[in-house]
Amino acid sequence: MPTGNRPDEPAAPRDPPFAPPWWLRNRHAQTILPALFPSPDMPHTATLHRVELPDGDALALHDDLPAGWAPGGRVALLSHGLADHHRTPLLVRLVAKLGARGVRVFRWDMRGCGAGMAWARLPYHAGCSADLAAVVAAVVERCRGAAGIDPDLTLFGVSLSGNVLLKYLGEAPARVPAAVRRAIAVNPPIDLVAGVESIASRANRVYDRHFTGVLVKHLEAWWEMRPDAVKPTNPTRPRTLREFDDWFTAPAIGRRDALDYYRHASAAQFIPAIAIPTTIITSRDDPLVPFSMFAADRVAYPGCVRLVATDHGGHVGFVGRRGPDPDTRWLDWRVVEIVTGQPVDVAAAE
Repeated sequence: MPTGNRPDEPAAPRDPPFAPPWWLRNRHAQTILPALFPSPDMPHTATLHRVELPDGDALALHDDLPAGWAPGGRVALLSHGLADHHRTPLLVRLVAKLGARGVRVFRWDMRGCGAGMAWARLPYHAGCSADLAAVVAAVVERCRGAAGIDPDLTLFGVSLSGNVLLKYLGEAPARVPAAVRRAIAVNPPIDLVAGVESIASRANRVYDRHFTGVLVKHLEAWWEMRPDAVKPTNPTRPRTLREFDDWFTAPAIGRRDALDYYRHASAAQFIPAIAIPTTIITSRDDPLVPFSMFAADRVAYPGCVRLVATDHGGHVGFVGRRGPDPDTRWLDWRVVEIVTGQPVDVAAAE
């Protein structure tokens, strides 16, 4: 897909091809093993802000401000994936790599997650674009400060939050602030029906059971911390993601059932209206997000949306061979290049 740029927007960097090492070519290996690799132990030094929502809930926003950052400078807002939070290794690595290049980085915990677990009575979900809109507005206002100068803001979402991001950009383009210059969505399940059907397949049953168990445990921890949080009426615990969304998510957000929720929340229907430069990065071998959902006969891509599809990479894996990047985390460096508008300088990074 072509890349569309605003007049003041630098051309998108050319993407070095992703090539995994021989022992990580398998889609499941790329999905599972990179998450198990130890990440550098980086101290959490972000300032915590509270973002109030109209319904009485609130969100936690974490602000990493590098020395020398000034109003009008580059800013990135990072969103986490399913049942995760601001300390997920990918987001922590991006804070370090972007901060080293002078980028101010914000991370937010979705409702009932992370530092804001006790601040919400309602849950997050794949269509919670109104929450993202509130966070974007808070980031822009905080970065403007007394100077009143818009930041140069990049929005980033991964997996479930990638869908939230694309929905936010396309469902009401006029509400997206001018400060938002570009966006990056990684392995976003833009067709939630197809995604859940894929996860429910025999080959992916282990993922289905795993994520369902993680989500139920997350709910139990949330309910213990916030006893008045919304709860299902059926005491029977679900065994699959589809059952989980029928049991909890859909009724909690006012949808008839899981299918009704998926149809309203899927971002594919909103992509045609996106009006800012947006990069979608995904892999053709993602076991959780079938590449078929990105086909041009299923999604009408506007000129400003660029689809970067790799042959390998699994689901948010993208651990590559040693090459021109400072380390093997291929995805990290593509995000750095898009946010900064500059190719990665290996010598400087070392």
